[in-house]
Amino acid sequence: MKIIKIVSAFVLIVLVAAIAYGVFYLGTVYTKVEPKVERIVEYHPKLTTKIYDRNGRLIARLFDQENRDYVPYDQIPPRMIEALLAIEDTKFFEHPGVNPDAMFRAFLKDIKARKFVEGASTITQQLVKNMVLTRQKKLQRKLQEIMIALLLERKLSKEDILERYFNQIYFGHGYYGVKTAAEGYFHKPLSQLSLKEIAMLVGLPRAPSFYDPTRHYDQALKRADRVASRMHELGWIDDETFAKAIAERPKVYDESLSQNRAPYVVDEIFRRFGKKLPNLKSAGYQIHTTIDLEYQNLAKEELAKGYEAILKRGADHNYSKLNGAMVILKPSTGEILAMVGGVDYQKSAFNRATQARRQPGSAFKPFIYQVALNMGYSQVSKIPDVARTYEFEEQNGTKIWQPKNYEKNFEGEITLKEALVHSRNLATINLVEEIGLGTLYKKLQEFGFVNLPRDLSLALGSITLSPLDLAGYYTLFSNYGTRMEPQLVAKVLDSNGSLIYQAEPKQYPLVEPKQSFLMIDILREVVRRGTGRAARVAGVEVAGKTGTTNRYVDAWFCGFTPDIEVVTWFGQDDNTPLKRKESGGRASAPVVGAVIKRIYALHPELRRRFEVPEGVQKMMVGGEWIYFTDISKPSPKDLQPKKVKEELLF
Repeated sequence: MKIIKIVSAFVLIVLVAAIAYGVFYLGTVYTKVEPKVERIVEYHPKLTTKIYDRNGRLIARLFDQENRDYVPYDQIPPRMIEALLAIEDTKFFEHPGVNPDAMFRAFLKDIKARKFVEGASTITQQLVKNMVLTRQKKLQRKLQEIMIALLLERKLSKEDILERYFNQIYFGHGYYGVKTAAEGYFHKPLSQLSLKEIAMLVGLPRAPSFYDPTRHYDQALKRADRVASRMHELGWIDDETFAKAIAERPKVYDESLSQNRAPYVVDEIFRRFGKKLPNLKSAGYQIHTTIDLEYQNLAKEELAKGYEAILKRGADHNYSKLNGAMVILKPSTGEILAMVGGVDYQKSAFNRATQARRQPGSAFKPFIYQVALNMGYSQVSKIPDVARTYEFEEQNGTKIWQPKNYEKNFEGEITLKEALVHSRNLATINLVEEIGLGTLYKKLQEFGFVNLPRDLSLALGSITLSPLDLAGYYTLFSNYGTRMEPQLVAKVLDSNGSLIYQAEPKQYPLVEPKQSFLMIDILREVVRRGTGRAARVAGVEVAGKTGTTNRYVDAWFCGFTPDIEVVTWFGQDDNTPLKRKESGGRASAPVVGAVIKRIYALHPELRRRFEVPEGVQKMMVGGEWIYFTDISKPSPKDLQPKKVKEELLF
């Protein structure tokens, strides 16, 4: 009897110790799992940021490791929930997070095999394992999984758990979440999926690589058929629906959702908004740009054609660093419709449209001539077109500058209009001297220019600007005197669809429309019969200006119509010259003309003729119509016959 009491006491002590240890162990486990439970409850997954063009077309998807679009529970098709439960967890809405019956069956199989062969995980357990645990088949990890699942179902509803599951799980091919997978594999929103497509998706998480329909289509179909069969066995779909699902062979797309359709644009958004938008690649922003993908594509194509034409003409020239850039703007708003920073992004991601600073050469002259018009010069004011020699001192001694016209000749005297139409360097330099360098400098600053050279080289465009900068300044002409700041992003929404950024057009009324039209008229003559003839487009009035820097280092054309502005640049990245005669009129003007022609073919509703503002009059001078205003009215001297060259030479 005494022995029995001793044994009973020992058993009791062991039992109490076991219970105490169990309580202690469970407490320790609870301490470890509680933070994991909270991570699932406070669910903040990485979300893909999407960049759109002005018409809502997707330009690019930006993501940090996980490409995921979020879908709320009420937007998940009921059929998809049924399909998942049928194949993974039929009693999901009945169990408390774990399924004891399934666990017992799996336990017997594990004992028989003497290893873990079946997990019997519920959907809740699968979510836990995917989010906060490893996939190692160990008892300790399994106990944690069970405890977290039980605790999780006390804090979340079944619907909340399903929402997290459908958004968290990996569906193969780089797709996280069912919404991303539907768009990636089938190019469809969830609401438009067939039952077979749904079955293919819910069957993927078991083995995403093996059942990836882009690699193992037949295996994916077999898995989907098992899902449909299980739904049929449960009575969740009828015979007709089942037969239709079994017979269907959905079309699957193997394209990458991470495809970037305008990489130079996307990079520029990073540069501008990388610091303004926290976690740009993982916060699920919706960035709506001003870009038109149709314009972007044709700009890229025509820039490449212009590039190839230069290479063909210069087969004997070293063009190892040749490249180009193009910007298309909507002048009335400053919206950037297209921006191409190079001929081939794969070879060079450097964005020449925004990051390269080059001399515009003669493309800068219209700003000088606009200053003259605003000061009272008329289109027919006479300007000396004669040679000048300048001496200036440098550290190495006296230097001599003898600027020349492109044609290597001089007219003696030329009208302001003809001087710009034919881009006469000598006339422009003489005009600058008449205006006064100090006065010109001040007036150009009022236009918004900064870092202007303080010498006569300014007359020949020695300032440095990016193509986008120059395009923005040219809206002074294309927008009738109101300069618009170029705009790339129209608005940004957060992952909930709330507006967090709205662009406000920045405009600077600088010149009266009537005065600006005088320049528009001159620049359309540049295209009609001057240095920009290669940019002509039948049935459309095109205005613009060529730009060619010293030794043919840069070749520009800045062209515009009543609704579109296009700036194109070609040159070598190392500033070595292009082939002789590869001017802006030859290299860039044809490209701009081709772009405008294609745009007007796409959008025939665009305006084709420039409107004449109030306050502009015209008269016939020397057999040609000229325009004037009360500010820029020809004087009697302007209307006198042109003097002969010799009178101005001596």
